[in-house]
Amino acid sequence: MTKRELPRVDIALAKTLERAEAMANAATVEARQAVKPEVGAEWIEVAGAYAMFDGPEAPTTQTFGIGLYDRFLDSEFETIEKFFDRHQTTTFHEVCSFAAHETQGLLSARGYTPFEPSIVLLRSTTNHAAAKPGGVTTRAIGTEELPTWCRVAGEAWSNESPELGAFVASLGDIWARTRGITCFLAERDGEPIASGALNIANGVAIMAGASTIPSARRQGAQLALFDARLAFAAERGIELAMVVTAPGGGSQRNSERQGFRPVYSRMKWKRALA
Repeated sequence: MTKRELPRVDIALAKTLERAEAMANAATVEARQAVKPEVGAEWIEVAGAYAMFDGPEAPTTQTFGIGLYDRFLDSEFETIEKFFDRHQTTTFHEVCSFAAHETQGLLSARGYTPFEPSIVLLRSTTNHAAAKPGGVTTRAIGTEELPTWCRVAGEAWSNESPELGAFVASLGDIWARTRGITCFLAERDGEPIASGALNIANGVAIMAGASTIPSARRQGAQLALFDARLAFAAERGIELAMVVTAPGGGSQRNSERQGFRPVYSRMKWKRALA
């Protein structure tokens, strides 16, 4: 893996990756519309940015791409804030470091607070040599096994955050209808020990949902899931894979060991319901 295999890190790349994640989240919102219409899930586009409501507690209730595509100033902020106010929920913006300075400068002035940094990492899916951790097997699953995937993911994430664990455990019916997503299980001796997801959108393979149950950590499950998802994407002609992690933590280190490299940072901002 060399840096020459990746595109130049600039605003054009940021637009591609941020739109990919926005499209992936919008697909989840549309699936929730179909499965649970009582939630009132919907998404809108404002000046190139996607604003999504997927339920008041959902981590997918936020925006992607403000200040990246078109002029995004007070009137655009007001449109999106009214959208979230109408849904009686906090306004969250996932702001890319390439966003226009004028847009970023308005966040504090409009009452937003930064609270969650993240790093976007990228690698090519080509020339991928899969490792084979002993005793761990991985496979893509069909919709009939989504209850198992949700159980494993829910158990794993509950150890970090009970609220997030409960949210992930409830995704089965939604992801069964979400376009572009494929779920994977890692197993040891026939027992599922870890889960991962791959969402293909805007020509990018987005690594998501990686989690291992506490009793099976440090046994190579996440390495095996990385390998399986990269191979799956490459077989379908997808050349770029991205992952988003907290900065400086174990997830970033694990991703870099798998050939991913940081390309830019993001910061999530929030503004309480008016």
